[in-house]
Amino acid sequence: MELRTAASPRDVKHYTTERLREDFLIQNLFTPGEIKLVYSHIDRIITGAAVPVSPLTLTAGDELRAEYFLQRREMGAINIGGAGVITIDGRKYEVGFKEGMYIGMGSRDIVFDSVDAAQPAKFYINSAPAHREYPTVLIRPEGTPQEGVVIVKDENKVECGCLEDANHRVICKYILPGQVESCQLVMGMTRLEPGSVWNTMPCHTHDRRMEVYLYFEMPEDAFVMHFMGEPTQTRHIVMRNEEAVISPSWSIHSGCGSKAYTFIWGMVGENQDFDDMDHVANQELV
Repeated sequence: MELRTAASPRDVKHYTTERLREDFLIQNLFTPGEIKLVYSHIDRIITGAAVPVSPLTLTAGDELRAEYFLQRREMGAINIGGAGVITIDGRKYEVGFKEGMYIGMGSRDIVFDSVDAAQPAKFYINSAPAHREYPTVLIRPEGTPQEGVVIVKDENKVECGCLEDANHRVICKYILPGQVESCQLVMGMTRLEPGSVWNTMPCHTHDRRMEVYLYFEMPEDAFVMHFMGEPTQTRHIVMRNEEAVISPSWSIHSGCGSKAYTFIWGMVGENQDFDDMDHVANQELV
């Protein structure tokens, strides 16, 4: 597990491009046959991925000082690859493309697998410290509710923006209060419509929680210009397909791509209120 320390906004405004990418950009997450994890001291989030061509077992490692990975943690996982299976304490969950899971604290044995090794699942992972157990559930954007399965509510599929502003998008909220309960993790996915390239505009900060973005469904020749930093000290990071970026609570987090794309957002902190944010008007950005 790679470890990364927190960063001060006073220091970040002096960073070079190389230092910005070293501290905040997460590359090469989706490696066949491996679980890759990055532990950030920013709200203790773990960002990672599992790409099983044969069963992969999640272990705590020495870094967590725990008997098992979710002894004191919770986890969200969303599959952006082929059909997959997550086995949790002996119970198997079939997790299809863009389906997700919330896995509660206390789950001991977690195994990732693919239905077809030639088209492996790509499980994107966010994990946060937890203080109590909540039910483990499979999350589907569409379908019929059943035991152990939560269907995203209509009110949590939000269409916003417009083509005139190049930000027509659909936000699908997976893990949040009132739908899938968690200690602090909030997670979802946003898809930009063709012809739209801007996300999270107007931009904002939320001082009570940090965020991680994973950008995907980008062609090889496409990129996203991810903007970060204090509103009056903005910086950018050029990002390619299936790369993630860490956003501290003091930083804006917004992006503009050369083509439409999709991104998964995960938030960790003391506040789970999705709308608790400090908006920054476009005229204020420097």
